[in-house]
Amino acid sequence: MEHTAREFNRAKGKMADDLRMIVSDGEDLLKAAANASGEGFTAARAKIAEKVVSAKAKLADLSQPVVEKARQANEYVHASPWTVVGVATVVGILIGFLIAKR
Repeated sequence: MEHTAREFNRAKGKMADDLRMIVSDGEDLLKAAANASGEGFTAARAKIAEKVVSAKAKLADLSQPVVEKARQANEYVHASPWTVVGVATVVGILIGFLIAKR
């Protein structure tokens, strides 16, 4: 579980960096459009399009392990629902007990 959380946080950080890069490139595109240079605008637009495609590909790659873990959890819940209900009940009782003690 801890490994999955670390992997998720790493993916989240990489995605945030990619989104910052896209925003930065978008600002460059706006500056290029303000100058209205045909060549500069075309180059900036191509750069933005490349970054968006790259960010989408990275998101798909990084989300794959999270999707797989969710699929495994779903299969487990469907395979043994009463175990999950029992564990959830015990956890709920413990949380209720701890809250009541305060």
